Amino acid sequence: MRADYVIVGAGSAGCVLANRLSADPSNTVILLEAGGRDTNPWIHIPVGYFRTIHNPKVDWCYKTEPDPGLNNRCIEWPRGKVLGGSSSLNGLLYVRGQAQDYDRWAQMGNMGWDWASVLPLFKRAENNERGADEYHGGEGPLYVSDMRISRPITDAWVKAAQAAGYKFNSDYNGADQEGASYFQLTARNGRRCSAAVAYLNPVRSRPNLQIITHAAVSKVTLDGARATGVRYLDRSGTEHTVTASREVVLSGGSINTPQLLMLSGIGEAQQLKENGISVRKNLKGVGKNLQDHLQARLVYKCNEPTLNDEVSSTIGKAKIGMKYLLSRSGPMSMAASLATGFFKTRPDVETPDIQFHVQPLSAENPGKGADNFSAFTMSVCQLRPESKGEIRLNGPDSKQHPKIIPNYLSTETDRRTLVEGVKIARRIARESPLASKISTEFRPSPSLPMDDYEATLDWARNNTASIYHPTGTCKMGADDMAVVDSKLRVHGIDGLRVADCSIMPEIVSGNTNAPAIMIGEKASDLILAG
Repeated sequence: MRADYVIVGAGSAGCVLANRLSADPSNTVILLEAGGRDTNPWIHIPVGYFRTIHNPKVDWCYKTEPDPGLNNRCIEWPRGKVLGGSSSLNGLLYVRGQAQDYDRWAQMGNMGWDWASVLPLFKRAENNERGADEYHGGEGPLYVSDMRISRPITDAWVKAAQAAGYKFNSDYNGADQEGASYFQLTARNGRRCSAAVAYLNPVRSRPNLQIITHAAVSKVTLDGARATGVRYLDRSGTEHTVTASREVVLSGGSINTPQLLMLSGIGEAQQLKENGISVRKNLKGVGKNLQDHLQARLVYKCNEPTLNDEVSSTIGKAKIGMKYLLSRSGPMSMAASLATGFFKTRPDVETPDIQFHVQPLSAENPGKGADNFSAFTMSVCQLRPESKGEIRLNGPDSKQHPKIIPNYLSTETDRRTLVEGVKIARRIARESPLASKISTEFRPSPSLPMDDYEATLDWARNNTASIYHPTGTCKMGADDMAVVDSKLRVHGIDGLRVADCSIMPEIVSGNTNAPAIMIGEKASDLILAG
């Protein structure tokens, strides 16, 4: 098989690239995806992430190594293994981050990645049901909508946050991120709008685009210092070679992309040799600079029904299902959270450094059902962690998951910011009208002193989880740890680019799916410009 462009990974950025590069009929494009088609009906129902996360048919089901910062716990890292990638499994939350995030990227030497340059790309991708304006697009393929569900407990949280001194913000993706708000989600008419739905479905019939599923790429083929294509294994284990006349683009995400580079001989020489891989290019930053958002999930039992009660009975579930069938609204149309807040932990912080995700339910683990008592959840995460981990090979076999070493809470800033975030969450819970709806604090325990730093930190070490935003493992830049340049070309290798969240030099201040879509848009422009 041969094509002008070979794209590895049909996730958020990969779907964008397949669409944009094949728009010119003179370009031939092959898109390779290790997972299958997005035929599971739960993928397309917004609340279906409760059924798809941890399902090995569509989820890579990664786990971290024991992490010292989490008292040596291993935690789950779901990643999409299906057309649409993680945009087919995620919580649908549409968040771009802060303008300052992208301006910092540019200040690091990555020209063309400042906020003024990337905002038009966000707008080009977006079809916001509120319409187009200075900050939003109204004609793009990615549909963005308001929630089709509201619940008194989350409304009370938004009011309590204001009572605690935080302003209300109707558009956290607009001029200013700061404040309490309600999430928008990537959905159209109550159905998930994944990258596959937005970008692949409309162009499947293009004769110059070939989409191959169940194609697990095992290596980038090289001729000297030039990428010539890739090898992949099909479901039967048969190996195939695909040749790229122009470029290979890796869009496998922050775990798969560095793993594939290393398996291809591109990475830190010592690590490659330790795993029996011949060194083709010594790039010591491959797999390094791993960043993620760590969330502390506070749960409060309530003295009035919450969504936990609605899903606790057959009749309740039937009512929810009927509402969705008739109007595409209600709990089945819900994203991972309803309300959010972007707040500062200290007055000297220039922009918000923590984010809240507020749910009208509680669950010990997403994908394993709601708790059997009335409750809601406040999740708080630090937006710009300093802690950096890495992805390391776990042998030369491409079928073997790599080692994920997050290195959470390894800096004092990270520890203090998360502890302060937990304190802010507990203070908001004491404000009206939320306080009157709470019967008791369930997690952490009311016995945990409000101002005990060490006790709160220890609780966080034992109870926090990833919010599933791995980034940075093939960082963009010109320093000796950079893997790609500002045009996303792998340093020292011709004909090879990376386009996914692994290129982020710093994690963005928010959820990562909208930025991944933007990266795909940007990459397509860079590639087509030659």
